[in-house]
Amino acid sequence: MFNKPRRKGRRKDKDSPTPPAQEESKRYLEDTCIKERVTDADFFRLVSLPQSLDYNEWLATHAISFFNHVNLVYGVVSEYCTSETCSTMSGPGNVQFLWYDDKGKKYKYSAPQYVDIVTTNIQREISDETVFPTKYGQTFPSAFESTVKKIHKYLFHVLAHIYHVHYSDFVTLQMHGHLNSLFTHFMVFNIKFDLLEEKDYEVVQDLLKGLMQLLPDPNQNEGKENTAPSTDKDSNCVKMEVSPTHI
Repeated sequence: MFNKPRRKGRRKDKDSPTPPAQEESKRYLEDTCIKERVTDADFFRLVSLPQSLDYNEWLATHAISFFNHVNLVYGVVSEYCTSETCSTMSGPGNVQFLWYDDKGKKYKYSAPQYVDIVTTNIQREISDETVFPTKYGQTFPSAFESTVKKIHKYLFHVLAHIYHVHYSDFVTLQMHGHLNSLFTHFMVFNIKFDLLEEKDYEVVQDLLKGLMQLLPDPNQNEGKENTAPSTDKDSNCVKMEVSPTHI
């Protein structure tokens, strides 16, 4: 789908002879940090598909919004993310995200190179009217959900790198609440619509568990304001009350 070589996540001890790094300090798991958010929105209700909206429209709206917001948060630390400071595209657990081309050849990029490839490809994709149609009467391609899954996997890698390497920068700038809110919203949406596999985000399971524990019980409002048919895509439907990414 994308023109650049595709990437796959691999653990460093499997993909590289470089010795594993020492045990990392996960500041984002500290109690005072993980509780920081800029909104008390109920993300489970927020991501629910409105009854009158097409599923692909909902995916498209969020994919574009998440892309724009991930770009914004990465821009906060982009000057600290250089080929010297971030020579690999790494994530929690010393994971390195690699690119693979169509022939299976793998590429190891520095983090800023990797993010540039992600940004270029996603921007090209969402600007393509045959993939993200904007005109009345146009239809989404049959593989649109798969396209969104690829986009979100790219965006997840960027967020994972930010938490792994640059979280302290966000704390220093007192913007970690924005990052936590974006990541929580992003992951709730992905889990709700099965856009990421568990193996994709296992490197942040501890972070995800901590953030989810701070959210309201998703079963608490079960059955309320929900008259939509009971299907995987439109159950627990409510009207969207705020913008797709609330940071």
